[in-house]
Amino acid sequence: MARRKTSDKSIQTSVHPVASNSDSDGLVALSPLNKEGAAQVAQAPEDDPRRVLTEEEAYAVLGFNFPVWKKWWIITSVFIVQLSMNFNAAIYGSAVPGFKAEFGTSHARSMLGMMVFLILYAFGCELWAPWSEELGRWPIMQASLSLVNVWQFGNGFARSFTYILVFRALGGLSSAGGSVTLGMVADMWEPEDQQYAVAYVVLSSVAGSVIAPIAGGFIQTYLPWEWVFWISLIFGAVAQLFHAFTPETRASVLLDREAKRRRKLGIDPNIYGPNEIEGPLAKRIFTMHSLKLMFRPYKFLGTEPIVLFLSLLSGFADALIYVGLESFGLVMGRWNFTAIQTGLSFISILLGYIVAYAIFMPRYYYDRKMMQETPDKCTPERRLWLLLWLGPLMPIGLLIWSFGAFGPPDVHWIVPLIGAFLIGVANFAIYMATIDYMIAAYGPFAASATGGNGFCRDLLAGVSAPATRPLYENIANGTKWQLTAPSLILTAIGVLLTIPVYVFYYYGAWFRKRSPYAQELEQVRAEKRPQRKEAIAGAESRKTTPTNSRPASRSTSPTRVVDRNELSIEPIGA
Repeated sequence: MARRKTSDKSIQTSVHPVASNSDSDGLVALSPLNKEGAAQVAQAPEDDPRRVLTEEEAYAVLGFNFPVWKKWWIITSVFIVQLSMNFNAAIYGSAVPGFKAEFGTSHARSMLGMMVFLILYAFGCELWAPWSEELGRWPIMQASLSLVNVWQFGNGFARSFTYILVFRALGGLSSAGGSVTLGMVADMWEPEDQQYAVAYVVLSSVAGSVIAPIAGGFIQTYLPWEWVFWISLIFGAVAQLFHAFTPETRASVLLDREAKRRRKLGIDPNIYGPNEIEGPLAKRIFTMHSLKLMFRPYKFLGTEPIVLFLSLLSGFADALIYVGLESFGLVMGRWNFTAIQTGLSFISILLGYIVAYAIFMPRYYYDRKMMQETPDKCTPERRLWLLLWLGPLMPIGLLIWSFGAFGPPDVHWIVPLIGAFLIGVANFAIYMATIDYMIAAYGPFAASATGGNGFCRDLLAGVSAPATRPLYENIANGTKWQLTAPSLILTAIGVLLTIPVYVFYYYGAWFRKRSPYAQELEQVRAEKRPQRKEAIAGAESRKTTPTNSRPASRSTSPTRVVDRNELSIEPIGA
């Protein structure tokens, strides 16, 4: 792509004339890229003496330098928040019998509340993204949780199903989701160290969707339908309270604060944070650049084969869980399972998630060791290795589930649950490995790539919610194949969607060479690695240096004259 045209005049800047930025999921990298349409790096006008405080100059105050205990305290709050969000999405199905009894709605119409929530959740994540980049993670997460909790009152007090649909739609649109939670991971861990934290957040994301029906069976049996929303409200309020005691992690916001501190103390009167230098909030948010931020995940879905096919696989795997919210009752009903017993059946999927999470841990240890010893051998495609073995468990699990649906007397009820367990292992592995691969393959553009992944998961889950019951009731109706044939169709789809994993594992480099984003990343990594390592080493040395022997905190970074073309930088969120 052509370099953006800029003035030939030179400006005074720090020795590290680079700004750090991120996009919808906040996956961080420093990126002097030159994509067409990119926003300019935060910088003062040519005749302005102000300069931008960079991450390298203030690494010690950033989330990357938080103590380990503090990082995991913050990420545990993210874990609870993500659990509550996905619990809220999936628990709705337990209120459907109550809707049918009180409002006289059909099953199909009642399921529209789940569909509208998930579809608007898919779009809401991208709408919240630019705000969390500019205002910070903490206020946006608190705003999102507050709105979601407020809409629960509307659901709980609703006396018309129309109001249920309206407040569910508002709840989905108000959910920030991965646009903030994964962003907080990236605020505190360097890309090569993110895997453990990302896996922790992924576990919370998938677990929330199956904890909901486990609890839902008891709610449906013993409580009125309104309690579906009251319990979601209690869970959401606890999550919000827990998160309220966590600090801000967004790098640009912390740099603004540090710059203000240095000016106030007279350390450097000309130093400004990246947001400060760009002007008022309205100027930063309501721009064409912000619109491009929100649109780019969809662009990646349409133009990047890696993102498209792996996101379809991930979306299909997540949709199976929402298919299960409907089909579990039908299949386990063959053994006369009650609502509580049907809900407890989802423990099989939860166990699959936990087992998959445990499988990934030693692999990450091995990968990190290899990155330190032989980094050149750590290609992005290595992130897909476990998926070569765990991905096929999805169609295998579906096949077992299909024939388990024949029911008694020939089949024991444990058979379909074994299939569900394997589906759970595969679902976690697919979500984790595809995100991990996209982070490695797209670097500063990973947020757009993973944003497409998350969009597909929520969108396909939303579409599957009202479609499941007709699928299982209208194919081979009245025959012993009625519950088996639909699952066999899903098995065939699962086989087809798993094939790209092998294609990208063996030929992913070929696709990346033809991606302008991935190619820019290779250049960025080579250029920025020495500066980043120097900043990290400096922060580590400050941790181990006695206070009375530390040098004065006044910035001594030299300035040099740099051609403005050198600063044609694309932030992650461009």
